[in-house]
Amino acid sequence: MNDRQASLRENVRLLGDCLGETMSNHLGEGFLEKVENIRQLSKDGRLTGDSTALIAALEKLDDNEIVPVARAFNQFLNLSNIAEQYHRVHRRRTNESLGVYQNPIGDLLKRLAEKDFSGEQMLESLRNQSIELVLTAHPTEVVRRSLIRKYDNISSELEALDKDNILPLEETKHIRRLKEIITQAWHTDEIREQRPTPVDEAKWGFAVIEQSLWQAVPRFFRQLDEQFSQYSNGESLPLDLAPIRFATWMGGDRDGNPNVTHTVTKEVALLARWMAADLYIKDLSVLRSEFSMIQCNQAMRDRVGDSAQPYREVLRQLENKMIATKNWAKACLDGEAASDEGIFLNSKELIDDLVLCYQSLIDSGMKVIANGSLLDLIRCAATFGMTLARLDVRQDASRHIDALSAITRFYGLGDYAEWDEASRQAFLLTELNSKRPLLPMDWSPSEEVKEVLDTFAMIAQGEANSFGSYVISMASAPSDVLAVALMLKESGVTFPMRIAPLFETLADLDNAEPIIEQLFSLPWYKAYINGHQEVMIGYSDSAKDAGQIAATWGQYRAQEALTKLCKKHGVHLTLFHGRGGTVGRGGGPAHVAILSQPPGSVNGAIRVTEQGEMIRFKFGIPDIAVRSLELYCSAVMEASLMPAQAPKDEWRAIMDEMAEVGMNQYRSIVRGHEDFVPYFRATTPEQELAKLPLGSRPARRRSDGGVESLRAIPWIFAWMQIRLMLPAWLGAESALQQAVESGNLEKLQEMHKKWPFFGAYLDMLDMVLAKSEPEIAEYYEKRLVGEELRGLGRLLRSKLTQVSTLVKTLKQQERLIEDNKTIRQSIDVRNPYIDPLHYLQAELLYRSRKDENNPEVNKALMIAMAGIASGMQNTG
Repeated sequence: MNDRQASLRENVRLLGDCLGETMSNHLGEGFLEKVENIRQLSKDGRLTGDSTALIAALEKLDDNEIVPVARAFNQFLNLSNIAEQYHRVHRRRTNESLGVYQNPIGDLLKRLAEKDFSGEQMLESLRNQSIELVLTAHPTEVVRRSLIRKYDNISSELEALDKDNILPLEETKHIRRLKEIITQAWHTDEIREQRPTPVDEAKWGFAVIEQSLWQAVPRFFRQLDEQFSQYSNGESLPLDLAPIRFATWMGGDRDGNPNVTHTVTKEVALLARWMAADLYIKDLSVLRSEFSMIQCNQAMRDRVGDSAQPYREVLRQLENKMIATKNWAKACLDGEAASDEGIFLNSKELIDDLVLCYQSLIDSGMKVIANGSLLDLIRCAATFGMTLARLDVRQDASRHIDALSAITRFYGLGDYAEWDEASRQAFLLTELNSKRPLLPMDWSPSEEVKEVLDTFAMIAQGEANSFGSYVISMASAPSDVLAVALMLKESGVTFPMRIAPLFETLADLDNAEPIIEQLFSLPWYKAYINGHQEVMIGYSDSAKDAGQIAATWGQYRAQEALTKLCKKHGVHLTLFHGRGGTVGRGGGPAHVAILSQPPGSVNGAIRVTEQGEMIRFKFGIPDIAVRSLELYCSAVMEASLMPAQAPKDEWRAIMDEMAEVGMNQYRSIVRGHEDFVPYFRATTPEQELAKLPLGSRPARRRSDGGVESLRAIPWIFAWMQIRLMLPAWLGAESALQQAVESGNLEKLQEMHKKWPFFGAYLDMLDMVLAKSEPEIAEYYEKRLVGEELRGLGRLLRSKLTQVSTLVKTLKQQERLIEDNKTIRQSIDVRNPYIDPLHYLQAELLYRSRKDENNPEVNKALMIAMAGIASGMQNTG
């Protein structure tokens, strides 16, 4: 292992020793010895391939021992994650100091220059860039917010210890502080007693902005400025530049979540303004205290008159107005009547005044001051505005149909829900062009319909810059989009809110282009969108519907068709990718995914969901957040200026056939095998998962449904917990096998090397297969499943072995993910700590199903679930 890995290993050992000492202090040396014995048996089991002794030791644990043992391994995996995350920061800093760090933007600009792109072309591409990262909560963070803060503090202590010339006294102080924080974490319950509310989730999202992104964004711009200066004759980037902005679904996503109401969304929109004002007040206060300079330009003098301290005068006015804005938001949150006179509703005045100060400093020979913290604040204002993140509203198409049905029945026009598509469109277009109101005045609709209408009224009463897109789940017809447009109009929404249909199932993805084409043929709609169309591509539900290989190809074809259609109509398309943290939900390295999109589909604009625990992994620490922003920015620019070549026709034909074979195989098992649902429920913790207070959303869309009603997140979470990882690969074994047997092995290898789309798919499949463990899945089956269902388990494991062999053959490697040593090592290091949790979880499921009311067993079960999720570094 090289020296770089040695520092990671040293930090893991240090944190492990601190945890050991904490456990010993609390539960005695005997308990620590028991944990160490289990850990050693786990390592031995990995070396010998026989975990019998480990299983026996776990089965012997009394009910009063299982919770602390589960906690010990859960805590160690969380500490390993912290060490690994900090190691990424350490590695970057080391590389920067040695001059060997490859900045992804600098690397791209160099390659663009070699291909004769001018500095102006590069800058123009950056100016036109529109990346929106949409923070969502529904897979949600397994780790509690109170623990996340402690984990951030541990990371800070590791940084403090990471000095070549640290004094012994200083080292002792930081190690003592580490022990203190780890002891606090050990004595904190890692499982929430209650599910978070949607407002709690939104606060968690805003906390990521406050604690990390607020510092990361200005640093990202400094990196951008430095990289671009080599190609722009030293000119600085425009002050109003904002290639990356943020949006959120936390508090706005009401699809299948009855806890998200119009009052919740309104509260979250106000909370965002309160927090934005709070962050600006802190920075303005610092600037005001520092900006005692007296020289200024004429524009500044005209503004402040004969004030002796011109900069402080302007900054004091901004600070006072920002305090008024914060007080207004607080009063609104408290339900008090408050005037919006004299407050910031948008960031224009703030930016104008900060730029006035900036230009005056430049003109007065104080460039060094201008380009310090003042410039950083201008960058934040341009990126975050007065709302930090725009709030999307998402609702299921069927809820709009229900509302319109209630209206048409009230007027005696019939039942909208029973009309065909042509009749629906005719009615909607007539009403959209009508000047009279549609909503009845004297009317008492059902609670469900009233909530839908109240949501539109809430949007109308809010500020346009509080909201992003209105996303329609399960969109399947043009009328689904027109219905939302009509309700926005009827509710008094005066701004053209973006309406984004979300195509989720494979059939809906295939129909996306004809649906949008029909909309483009309607003059009213064409005028409404004003040359911009947003479409959301669903990853998780399409994979759950048709299997990963068919869904991946369906998503590619839909994007390709929509790109072509929008080009033909002169409409700028923004594709919104609903990607999750896992492969079964479209997860994986974002830059790889962007570069594997169909040629021309990115074109400077993209929206991407960042979900649950991935937000913390990518944006939780400023250093890592800067890197993530650089990767997004460079990938979108590369995909826009140097798009991949279109795939060969023969490659497409192979993909068409593989998608068909994969889908048929997947559905024949998930939908067609009579034992599938009972096997799934018996061998995975799917039923028990409902006990884990994860996010605010219920695990099912309907309480009475089967697998088809289960949300994609718990569907994937359940299979990941037993290490079968089925949603990510089922169907691929048959698809790849048939392609190889048809004599296409060399073509598949060529596709992997030369087609970014297929290369990304195969590499992601390789990674998820490396995380699978058929022996562990078999143990769950042995402990929990009746003999009559085990035949299906043997079939599934044989398919897993088959697809693993095929991937190794295609990639010409002896071991899975041989070409990604970082992930390979990460998995190998974690396994001895995750294995005890798996075997313990199987035992706990067995005990829980015999006695559902054993509190110790149920608590240990939730801790084991959370620990496995942390160790695997993804939930759903």
